[in-house]
Amino acid sequence: MPHLRRQGGGRIVNVTSYSGLHGNVGQANYATAKAGIIGFTRTAAKELGRFGITVNAISPNADTRMIASISPERRREIEATIPLGRFGDPAEMAAAVAFLASDGGAYITGAVLPIDGGLSI
Repeated sequence: MPHLRRQGGGRIVNVTSYSGLHGNVGQANYATAKAGIIGFTRTAAKELGRFGITVNAISPNADTRMIASISPERRREIEATIPLGRFGDPAEMAAAVAFLASDGGAYITGAVLPIDGGLSI
């Protein structure tokens, strides 16, 4: 963070997960790690804000290699629980990161932005 402090501020965007917010059966280790990222994000936001550094996280539900490893039947079951009816495209996640890292995200800090098609509501 010294570089961000020297330049008078900056943006940090972490990646967490639905599991970090809500847990998931059979994923205690993964959920614990992702919950830790949420705690880090919020704590760092409080500590670094005075230096003009914002710290946020996205909580994506993207169609990744991890999702590709599940059976087609299980995939359909999960998609049925997502209000928008599908997994997100990685480009949709990247767009949210780009916004949080831009000047448009200058007054957002400590947030965990769910980009999950409504899964978390």
